[in-house]
Amino acid sequence: MRKYFEKIVNIQTGEETFRDYTIAEIAEMEANEVISNELTAASNAKAEARSSALAKLTALGLTPDEIASL
Repeated sequence: MRKYFEKIVNIQTGEETFRDYTIAEIAEMEANEVISNELTAASNAKAEARSSALAKLTALGLTPDEIASL
């Protein structure tokens, strides 16, 4: 399990302190990480599908202008 903490800096004195995240904050961070990974995977899948479709249309003999007009 990763260690989550918050760095707190007093800008007047320059003193740095560290505070461990609460269980709720850790759960929120991990949930956000899962969502981020899902969004990245979906974006990558969409880009891959687009690339595949463009390759297939090019293989059919369509020009880039014809593909763009679709």
